[in-house]
Amino acid sequence: MLKRIVIVLLIVVSLSLQSCTPAALNLKSYSNTLKGYEFLYPNGWVQVKVENGPDVVFHDLIEEKENISVVINPIPAEKNLANLGTPTDVGYRLSKNVIAPPGSGRDAELISAASRQVGDMTYYLLEYAIQLPNQVVRHNLTNAVIRRGQLFTCSLYTSEDRWQKSESLFRQVINSFSVY
Repeated sequence: MLKRIVIVLLIVVSLSLQSCTPAALNLKSYSNTLKGYEFLYPNGWVQVKVENGPDVVFHDLIEEKENISVVINPIPAEKNLANLGTPTDVGYRLSKNVIAPPGSGRDAELISAASRQVGDMTYYLLEYAIQLPNQVVRHNLTNAVIRRGQLFTCSLYTSEDRWQKSESLFRQVINSFSVY
């Protein structure tokens, strides 16, 4: 009898703890030890291969246009983010040359640009609203850092509707990006 009571109590406690789990438990970890970066991504997202594209891409199983990707580009070894400009300068150039270049039919508005220091590395966090040619508005968060002569950019894209519902989770995801 005592054994049954203990089992029932364990089940009840387990179920109550599951309902109180933080959002971090809904995240999985991805790490590329060869290239030296890692990040968290939402549970239910899967890795997809993109030919001649980003180093890695994950997208939501249901909302396939909702994704996170990492792009790595070489830069001169003596360059750092400060050499490239302030977060706002870099964010503006990125919006005009990469996210919404002339002739793309896209329009990107830089919503915010900030920097943070983690150890000896500076990260730029950039946020955009992107108007696509079909009038759909998408939200983008990009985390950029330079390490070992390479510019790493981790970008998360989602619809504006999903952004309103999942902003906290998506900020946690993009802020988890780190290089080593």
